[in-house]
Amino acid sequence: MPDEHVSILQSLGVAVLAFAAVVWTLGLIRLVRRGRSGAGSLRLAFRTLWYTGRTPLRSLPHQRQFPPHLEYVELTPTERDAFAGLVRQLSDGR
Repeated sequence: MPDEHVSILQSLGVAVLAFAAVVWTLGLIRLVRRGRSGAGSLRLAFRTLWYTGRTPLRSLPHQRQFPPHLEYVELTPTERDAFAGLVRQLSDGR
């Protein structure tokens, strides 16, 4: 019998958390079992990554080894003066 100081909301909260834990565990088991079937095994993926340092995911695009192109826009003298004034105003703390 529950203690007289425990409210119904606290008891309901425990029940909801227990239910969520069971659902999460079942989902995790299902995900792991699905990952084990066929050539795309989760265990094989971790072994490949551990021993070779390469990921077995061949469908992902190749990662670039250099930064993207930098864009450059030429400013007019009026825009340059306005930008210099803005920088001066911000550096003065106004």
